Amino acid sequence: MGDENDKLVPRDYVIESIKAEIELSIPTRRQRIFEAIALAALGSIPWVGGVIAAASSAASRYRDGESQSQRDDLLKEWLLEHQEKLQKLRVTLEQMVLRLEGFGEEVEERITSEQYLTLVRKTFRQWDEADTDEKRRLLVQLITNAAGTRVAADDIVRLFLDWLDTYHEAHLAVIREIYKNEGPTRYDIWVAVYGEPVPRDDSAQADLYRMLIRDLSAGGVIRQPRDSDGLGRFMKKRRPPRRVAAATTMESAFEDSKPYVLTDLGSQFVHYTMTELVARLNPAVHEDRR
Repeated sequence: MGDENDKLVPRDYVIESIKAEIELSIPTRRQRIFEAIALAALGSIPWVGGVIAAASSAASRYRDGESQSQRDDLLKEWLLEHQEKLQKLRVTLEQMVLRLEGFGEEVEERITSEQYLTLVRKTFRQWDEADTDEKRRLLVQLITNAAGTRVAADDIVRLFLDWLDTYHEAHLAVIREIYKNEGPTRYDIWVAVYGEPVPRDDSAQADLYRMLIRDLSAGGVIRQPRDSDGLGRFMKKRRPPRRVAAATTMESAFEDSKPYVLTDLGSQFVHYTMTELVARLNPAVHEDRR
């Protein structure tokens, strides 16, 4: 009897049917990642809720008998105002999820953790308020790399988010040039970013450039090279044995003898935010730049 039943309904078919039903009931890995990221991102942007509320209100009015034109006008007002941002947000989320999928299954727990989703919320709040597409791109690059690369702790990732909020694109251009080149001077950086000739030292451009270098130095992003001992402690600079005549002018904003390098923290910032612009961090090369 059992053999006849097996012929009517093959065992393999039953097993495959059960497996298929289980697979249908379990969200795919892409769905789980997209839902987690999208909900965190959308929940952090205030106007998204406003658009949904406006659309819902308009639909309710239409059901209650208001004219089609009233419904359309309200929807157009909201959608036209936010159409560009909605499109950018959709494309950004899709690209981010596609990149996260490529990190492998071992990082899925990290991606769906509350610690990471908290960083996602902070990122997309800043993404919404960013003035330029370049800032938005760097923000998404940072949070995406924070999922698959654990070079820095989450507290450091938050600091990097704050840096992107604080620093202007001009600061970022200086950072990029220092990483791409071997110990450039202030003159080298200016020429690489803005070209020649260099401005006068008493010009507004020189004042701005001094501010950029000062901000990045005080923020712990860049510094001048220093010798260190076997324990990594920086050595004090030795004073010249003979006294030299005092200079009659102050040091130029475009000084051309003192090189600059990224700090280790600055190198991590580059690693997280600019990986498609510069090579992935090579520790051996970085050690040589100290």
